[in-house]
Amino acid sequence: MRIQLLGAPIDALNMKETVSEIEEFLHKDSKPHFIITLNPEYLYRAQDNEELMKLIYEADLITPDGTGIVWAAKTTGSPVPERVTGIDLMLNLIPLAEQKGWGIFLLGAAPGVAEEAAGNLKKQYPRLNIVGTRDGYFKPHEEDKIVKEIAAAKPHLLFVALGMPRQEQWIYKYKEQLAVPVSMGVGGSFDVIAGRVERVSPWLQKLNLEWLGRLIKEPYRWKRQLVLPKFAWLVIKKYKLKI
Repeated sequence: MRIQLLGAPIDALNMKETVSEIEEFLHKDSKPHFIITLNPEYLYRAQDNEELMKLIYEADLITPDGTGIVWAAKTTGSPVPERVTGIDLMLNLIPLAEQKGWGIFLLGAAPGVAEEAAGNLKKQYPRLNIVGTRDGYFKPHEEDKIVKEIAAAKPHLLFVALGMPRQEQWIYKYKEQLAVPVSMGVGGSFDVIAGRVERVSPWLQKLNLEWLGRLIKEPYRWKRQLVLPKFAWLVIKKYKLKI
C-alpha cells in the first residue's frame, strides 16, 4: 500500500515487509530496482525541485526514513507502520544476503571507510559475499570506469553512501548501465559500520530523538537540522492542521 505525503508516494510497509519486497525484487526479474529511503530533508527540498520529486516517482520502493515522515503521515491521516531508515534497512538485508549468497558492493564515503565497513561486516557475517568496495571521492571523468567496475562485479545489492541527494541522482543516472538488481542510498551508514562514527543510543532512537543525539554528537549538522521545523510547518500549513 502506498500513501501520498506532500505530493510524494511512500510505501506504508514495516521493516519486515520492506525486506520481503526487496527479496521479491531479486527473485522476480533482472530489472534494476531503485530504492529511496525518504527523509524530511529530501522531501522538503523536493517541493521546489522537480528533479528530486521525479526521482521519488521513479523509485521502485520508497521507505519512510525518519521520525518526521512517520509523524507527518500519521498527522495527515495516512499512517505508516514504522520508520525504515537506510542504515537499518541495510543491516536487515545483510544477514539475508549472507544466507542467500547475494553479492554486495559498497560505494561511497571517505577513502578507506568502505573497506573498513566491509571488514566489520565480514567479521559478523563470515560467509557474506562482498564483491567490491570503492570510496566516494571520485571525479566526474572517473564515473564510467566505476560503473564498469560495479557492473563487472555483478552484485545483487549496491549500497551507495554519497550523501543525499547525490547518491539518489547517481544511482538513477547509471542504474541501467550498472544492471544491479537492487540499489539504494545509505547516507553515512558506512562510517557507522566502520566504527568511525558512533550511532545514537538505542533509547534515544526509541524516543524518536535520534536527530537530537546526532546533533549533540555532530554539532556541525545544526544547519541541516533546521529543515525539521520547516518541514513540520509545511505539513501543518499544507494540510491546514490545528496546532
